[in-house]
Amino acid sequence: MAARILVGTCSWTDATLIESGAFYPPAASTPAERLRFYAQSFPIVEVDSTYYGLPSERNAALWVERTPAEFTFDLKAYALFTHHPTQVRSLPKDVREALDAKARQKANVYYRDLPPALQDEMWQRFASALLPLDSAGKLGVVLFQFPPWFMPGAESTDYILEVKEERLPQYTVAVEFRNNRWLSETNRQRTLRFLAENRLPFVCVDEPQGFRSSVPPLAEATASDALVRFHGRNAEVWERKGVSASERFRYLYSEDELEEWASPIQRLAEQAERVHVLMNNCYQDFAVRNARQMAKLLGAAGEPPSAPQPPLL
Repeated sequence: MAARILVGTCSWTDATLIESGAFYPPAASTPAERLRFYAQSFPIVEVDSTYYGLPSERNAALWVERTPAEFTFDLKAYALFTHHPTQVRSLPKDVREALDAKARQKANVYYRDLPPALQDEMWQRFASALLPLDSAGKLGVVLFQFPPWFMPGAESTDYILEVKEERLPQYTVAVEFRNNRWLSETNRQRTLRFLAENRLPFVCVDEPQGFRSSVPPLAEATASDALVRFHGRNAEVWERKGVSASERFRYLYSEDELEEWASPIQRLAEQAERVHVLMNNCYQDFAVRNARQMAKLLGAAGEPPSAPQPPLL
């Protein structure tokens, strides 16, 4: 039996989407109403705000209340946990105050800058915040999108295993690489074998090619959940510094470009139990339009109904 294919976008709160007026009706004027409307249109969404700051149990509980029973949330891991520079002001107040004087004066800190006790505390808070989603059966995967300087090797694979086995053992941890050495001819099979042996979903991507951060568009299932994320193909600004996220991902896929992925996604559906197909080209309504097109191509959940949508129960 083929997997259930879920198609959606990587944000329902993107400012350019809201400002465009091209998706949400005027009546959906609050975050709660926009989530309810989004969840009538798509069966899955990726939460990107959790990359910039720790989620809260209260918000997670509200997301549960505002979405249908079968709705799925994927969440991006907090930047600190993926070894990205993390704004000190995004840390909880008590954690900021517990940093040493040198770290408190910085704009950004890295995971290594926190003493073990604070690292443990941050992990515990992150894991606890996901419990309402997990208890409701609405948590899909926790996405760890590692930076280009996260290189293949024992130290990196040990960290991934620490995340899965010690830090977030009850959740599904998915891995997205941003350094092409992980999937070079030399390392590709080793990388995919490591993920498969540890039941870690490999995140397939569509993105600009030719950069150190470029990962080839491989469609591989290494766990019961398979993921494909579409970042657009805006090569001109892909690694340019000082570019906003909306400009970096400003790319509208053509029908032909989406069709390139139809067969690979169907093959993933033969190998996995669920396939998450997420549009990250979040500029105005580009992601929404492409998600609807892709769902139609795949005959998947996320295709807009031909009849008026029923009210959300």
